[in-house]
Amino acid sequence: MDKNTMMQNLARELQKKDSFNGAWLYAEKGGIVSKGVLGFRDPENTLPITEDTIFQLASVTKQFTAAAVMLVRRKGLLGLDDEITKYFPEIPYPGVTVRHLLSHTSGIPDYFDDADWFIKIWKEEKRVPGNDEILRFLRETKAKSYFAPGEGLRYSNTGYNLLALLVERLSGVPYEEFLQKNIFEPAGMSSTRCCHIRRDGVPFENYAQATVFEDGKCVADVDSGETGDVVAFDGLNGDDYVYTNIFDMFKWDRVLRESKVLTKEDQQLMYTPGKLNNGEDAVYDEEDGLGYGFGWAIGHDKELGLVVSHSGGMPGVATWFERFIDADRVLVILSCRDYQDVRAYLGYWDGMEAIARDKEPEPIVSLEDIAIKNPDKSKWASCCGRYEHPEDADFIVDEVFLKDGELHAKAIDEDGDEISFRLYPIGENEFGRKGGLLKLTFGDDCVIYDDFTCKKL
Repeated sequence: MDKNTMMQNLARELQKKDSFNGAWLYAEKGGIVSKGVLGFRDPENTLPITEDTIFQLASVTKQFTAAAVMLVRRKGLLGLDDEITKYFPEIPYPGVTVRHLLSHTSGIPDYFDDADWFIKIWKEEKRVPGNDEILRFLRETKAKSYFAPGEGLRYSNTGYNLLALLVERLSGVPYEEFLQKNIFEPAGMSSTRCCHIRRDGVPFENYAQATVFEDGKCVADVDSGETGDVVAFDGLNGDDYVYTNIFDMFKWDRVLRESKVLTKEDQQLMYTPGKLNNGEDAVYDEEDGLGYGFGWAIGHDKELGLVVSHSGGMPGVATWFERFIDADRVLVILSCRDYQDVRAYLGYWDGMEAIARDKEPEPIVSLEDIAIKNPDKSKWASCCGRYEHPEDADFIVDEVFLKDGELHAKAIDEDGDEISFRLYPIGENEFGRKGGLLKLTFGDDCVIYDDFTCKKL
């Protein structure tokens, strides 16, 4: 199979349906099979992306934090089963170990649950909080643990902020400098660094500006409604804020395989799923059967063996890094613009995954592809109105209304923010939205979605 042609075609297909802006690289046994770029690195579409364009990694950063912890451990400065209150006695989470933080089994709440704390400092004190203030955040918010240490797995960015702070304190070197001197430079990753571009400015000439789609147009993340999230968090470390390109991530794959930065023993520990107190593997993704090691999601392919991966996402950022340990393959996808049609976006991602596994990709299907053409709109007015809010719902449809002859909805997302979107007819009384896979089915004075039946008010 011609993997390069298939990957090139997938990217072009996505760009036609949803404006792909990014770069990818796929390699087998150290040889690049496919690489390419499409789109622009600025909201105005004036600066084309090139192969050396620098992207924000978002949560793919976590593997570098985990690697830094392993290096500090090798120096004898910490143990994986050390309780973190040994180093941070002021935080109210006894029993949590370094291992718990690495594998997201600590129960310590994610700072995204209380984002307003950071946004308030940014707005009122006119500064971006530093990563050392994560301790103050935990003390002041006194957020309740998700569960007792080791009793479950729940993703927590805060755990990785604490790990970065731990690396910094035990090594005596700023976290950013530690990564540069102990990981990026030994790995030959000359285009990679940990930095805070929204706080300190952009150090790269060819940086890809994170761009969101807002009010029908492309907008830089710092100029959007997401400004608080992207600026107020920009002083944190450990969970994000490594910037790189596709070639440096390929170098990272080879350096890991050659054990030049991390030993085989280090990596074996990192690629082992965390354990719960009952002895069972901690499950990270039940649908795909993934565990979580140290900075890596852990899976197994029947034909290709051990596979480790991580995704990354922030407003205007979507990244993916996947290594096939036994088969010696690697897939890197870096993008700098929000996707408008989630179906098309997932179709591209699934297609790239299929090709990397020696399978034919399915065609990319967008919402407009499956929407009914020339629908009967005579009953649409009866769908309009306010609807009751179901309890324990992450996404709430508040109101449905007509706008310019099309059906639209206003909803409240999991962050409590109001969003509006167009509804596309996809079946009898059934509608979909581009920004998600949510399907709304209208009945007699009610709407059904996510197994909730909500009456019209």
